[in-house]
Amino acid sequence: MRSGGVNRVLLALTGLLLLAVGGAVLAVGLGVRPPSWWIHGGPHDVLLSRAERTHYRAAAWWWPAVIAALTLLVLLALWWLTAILRRHRLAEIRVDTGDGASAVLSARALESALAEEATAVSAVAHAAALLRGRRTRPGARVWLRLEAEADPSTALTEFTGGPLAHARESAGLPSLPAEVRMRAVGHRAERVT
Repeated sequence: MRSGGVNRVLLALTGLLLLAVGGAVLAVGLGVRPPSWWIHGGPHDVLLSRAERTHYRAAAWWWPAVIAALTLLVLLALWWLTAILRRHRLAEIRVDTGDGASAVLSARALESALAEEATAVSAVAHAAALLRGRRTRPGARVWLRLEAEADPSTALTEFTGGPLAHARESAGLPSLPAEVRMRAVGHRAERVT
């Protein structure tokens, strides 16, 4: 599952949990009789009694632990927010048409064409591509899964001279920097007799 899917699932679960707890507290506040195991006994009950609130107040570790936990929670929330707001994938690429105007090319179309042509390279079993950066100066991140007996340097040379060069030329880009990650396809050990 990609990070966007993970973010959606975490947001949905957090939202459902907060909605369920908030709805239950609201229902009890409006007079609905709660079950015996619920934390509130009725509409005039408090969440934490005075004894529960002041139980650990005299302990030396209590306030540093509370402050550290809340600080960690805030830092994690800020990290998550910045991770969600930062766009990793390009939606489109601006292509110079040569007459002073520009055309728009779908980045996903170029990604799929690059990956499809990369799988045609000898020794590449599977390929995936992702375009990042600016619309006028994109960069590619490519994952190549090589056959077990493939030579990585030969596969990289064929990829940069073939599919990567074709993608750069077809989009009319002056350069298309790429980060290529290669992995070998797992295979069973051969039996020697």
